[in-house]
Amino acid sequence: MTLEKLEKELEKIHDQLLKQEPVANAIASSVHPEYRASAKNLYRYLQLRNTDIRAIQDGLAELGISSLGSGAGYVYENISSALKLVKVLNNKTWEKNKDIESIGFTGSKKLLVQHANMLFKTTSKVHDTEIMVTMPDEAATDKKLIRKLRKAGMGIARINLSHGKEKLWTKILKKSHSVAQEIQQPIKIYMDLPGPKIRVANIYIKKEDDTSFSATPFIPIAKKSQLLLVKNNSPYLSKGKKKEKTPSDIPLIEVSIPQIIDNLKVGQQVFFDDGAIEAKVLSLGNNTASLVIKNAYKKKLRTEKGINLPNTQLDLPSLTKEDLSLLPFITSHADLMGYSFVSNAEDVSMLYKELQTLGDTDTGIVFKIENKEAFENLPAILFRAMKRPNIGVMIARGDLAVEIGFERISEVQNEILWLCEAAQIPVVWATQVLDHMAKKGMATRAEISDATISAQAECVMLNKGPYIVEATKTLKNVLLRMEAHSQKSKNTLRALKVAKKGLRNIHKEFTKK
Repeated sequence: MTLEKLEKELEKIHDQLLKQEPVANAIASSVHPEYRASAKNLYRYLQLRNTDIRAIQDGLAELGISSLGSGAGYVYENISSALKLVKVLNNKTWEKNKDIESIGFTGSKKLLVQHANMLFKTTSKVHDTEIMVTMPDEAATDKKLIRKLRKAGMGIARINLSHGKEKLWTKILKKSHSVAQEIQQPIKIYMDLPGPKIRVANIYIKKEDDTSFSATPFIPIAKKSQLLLVKNNSPYLSKGKKKEKTPSDIPLIEVSIPQIIDNLKVGQQVFFDDGAIEAKVLSLGNNTASLVIKNAYKKKLRTEKGINLPNTQLDLPSLTKEDLSLLPFITSHADLMGYSFVSNAEDVSMLYKELQTLGDTDTGIVFKIENKEAFENLPAILFRAMKRPNIGVMIARGDLAVEIGFERISEVQNEILWLCEAAQIPVVWATQVLDHMAKKGMATRAEISDATISAQAECVMLNKGPYIVEATKTLKNVLLRMEAHSQKSKNTLRALKVAKKGLRNIHKEFTKK
C-alpha cells in the first residue's frame, strides 16, 4: 500500500469516528460517570472493527508505525497518532481535533487497573491478576485448607450457589473471614447466581414387565441410539397402567426445565455433559422430543449432567425464582456476584432493578458469557452494564465452547478480551484452568500453555480438586512470570461480526428520533 493510499484509508477511519461523535456522546451520557470515557472508546472500537483493517495494518507495519491492533483501549488517540505520522511522511502537517474527548495508552491502562481495583476491592497500581478458587465442601470445616489456599495465591473464594444449601455456604463464609483475620490478608467472596441451568433431572428405562418405567442413575450411550426428552408430568411416567406406548429400548430423559422442549425444533443440536454427547432432534410431539445420538465421546449419560442447546432460541428468564430468593443472601455476604446465563441488555436491566429494590449499590457484578446469544450481544450488554460501577466479564469457556463449537472457542475468547479491553472492563478467565492438575496432581503441557494465556485477564478461576492448593501455587508462579511479558492480546485483523451486530443495535437505540 502506497503512502498516499494509506493516508486516505486512515483519514476515512478518522473522519468516520468524528462523524459518529454525537452517538458517542449520547452513549457516554447514558452510563455511570466512571465509564464515560470507556463507553466512548468501546463505541469507537466497534466502528474500527466494523471493517477489515488488515491491509492498513500491513502498511503501518512496513513503516515501523504501531499497528491499529495495539490500541483497543485508546482507539481515537491511536488512529490520530498513526494518521499524523503518515502525513508527516507525506510532508504534510496535521493536528488532531482537540475537542474530542479521548484517552491514550497510559490513560487506558490506568482506567483498566482502576476498574479492576473497584471490582476486586484491591489497591494495585499495576496489572496484577487475581486468582479465584471454587470452594469445596471441606472448606466449611477445614480452616487449614482455606489458609493454605490464601497463602498459595488465592485472593477470591468462590461459593457456587448451584450446589449445597445456605447452612453450608454460611460455614464457608465464616471460615474464610476467620482465616482472613488471622493472617491479616483479605479474602474476597464471590457467589454465582445459579440461573436457568438445564440438566438431566432423571433417567428412566422400561421395567422388565414392559408396563412402566423405573429410574436409573445412568444409561449406556452409543452412536445412532435414541433418547426421548420428556417433561416431569409426562404420561409415560404415570403410575399404574401405561398410557403411552414407546419402544422398550428408548430411555426417557426428564429435563430440569420442561419448557425447553417447547422451544426445540426438528434438526437442532442437543449436547449433554459439556458436549461429550451430541444428539439431534428427530421429531417432536406429545410434549416430547425424540433424539438420535450423533457422537458419543463418553459411553454413559448420567443424571445431573448439563444440557446445551446452541441452535435453540430459549424462552427462559435469566433470573429464576431461585435467583431472586438468593439475591438478599448474596448482597449481604458477597463482594462479587456472578450473573449466570445473561443473554442481552434487558437481562442486565432486570438484575439492576432487583438490586435497586434491595438497596444494593456496592456488590460487584460479573457478567458470565456462556452462550452464543450472550457473545453476540456482548457490546449491548457492556453498554447497559456500565450504568452501574464495579462490573466485570467472565469468559465461561465450558458452556461457551459447547454453544459456539470447540473449534471457535480460541477465536471467541480473544474477541471477548478485545471488547473488554476497549471498554476497560476486567475479565475473569474461567473453566478447566489447570483442571487436570487440581484433580490428578500433575499438569499437562497444554494446561500450562493455557495458564500462560490466562495472564491476559484480570482474574483467573480454578475449580476444586484434591490438589487444588498445588494448582493454585502453580498458577500463581505462571502468572508472576507472564505478567512481566504480556498484557492484552494485540491481534487485530479482519472485521468482527460481533462489532457489526453491536453497531446495528447501538444505532437503533441511540439514533431514535
